[in-house]
Amino acid sequence: MIESVAPARAPINGWLAIDKPLGLSSAKVVAIVKRLTGAARVGHAGTLDPLASGILPIALGEATKTVQFAMGGRKTYRFSLRFGEARATDDAEGEVVATSAVRPNAAMIEAALPGFVGDILQTPPAFSALQVGGKRAYKAAREGKPLDLAPRRALIHQLKLLSATADEAELEVSCGKGVYVRALARDLAEALGTVGYVARLRRTAVGPFGEAEAISLESLETLGHSAALVRHLFPVDIVLADIPALILTADEAARLKHGQAIGAAPVAGSERLVQARCEDRLIAIAEFVAGQLRPVRVFNL
Repeated sequence: MIESVAPARAPINGWLAIDKPLGLSSAKVVAIVKRLTGAARVGHAGTLDPLASGILPIALGEATKTVQFAMGGRKTYRFSLRFGEARATDDAEGEVVATSAVRPNAAMIEAALPGFVGDILQTPPAFSALQVGGKRAYKAAREGKPLDLAPRRALIHQLKLLSATADEAELEVSCGKGVYVRALARDLAEALGTVGYVARLRRTAVGPFGEAEAISLESLETLGHSAALVRHLFPVDIVLADIPALILTADEAARLKHGQAIGAAPVAGSERLVQARCEDRLIAIAEFVAGQLRPVRVFNL
């Protein structure tokens, strides 16, 4: 008797732009995607809190080796700044810690925005995942012993007012890595002579991933392991657009894939890191060191 054996599934390598719903942590979304796709390895680029919705890039398989490069991509958020109350968490989840009767109008808000564009200093929220002396800030804050968090550099590319009512302003911010929207809202309200917090937050873009390309968890569940899933996958190297490519011979590519350095010197004006490619296939992310090209991340694609 001959037993039939089901063919092994092809490895899933690439990126998904998940439209994260409210109420789920980023870690929970990763677990759901791993279950639905069957991918061997799954990770995410850029945490979204449970109270935030929007674009959460999910790396599958070999794409997990590029997460650090996706993290540095420009991010865009839409958020509602509610005036009149300061919250312990700087969002709707925290208890009220201060109030103000001051309500800025649209003209006042517009006038204050330029002060928050560019390379600014920002003190992270007391309830954040930052560590000081091995202690998470949010854990210390929950224990009633908030940590003394030092101001940090934050790059704001653009900040604009979308609409305003008596109690709330809708804004859009485009920013770099490490910017806290909750801190931005808190500081903007303070600059306007009042207090405020983020009532709603949605991330609309991360690097090359936007709302038009996003897929919901419900839609992903209907696709499961099917071939249709591939249509929603972005290639592994989509987050490497800012890293120049270096074309290798087949022999050089084989040596690099086995962890061996090859003799090479950077071309004038090139970056330290390159995409090492052969026949339009990503072989490795490699770096130039002392006249050699050494692999940093090797891909099995």
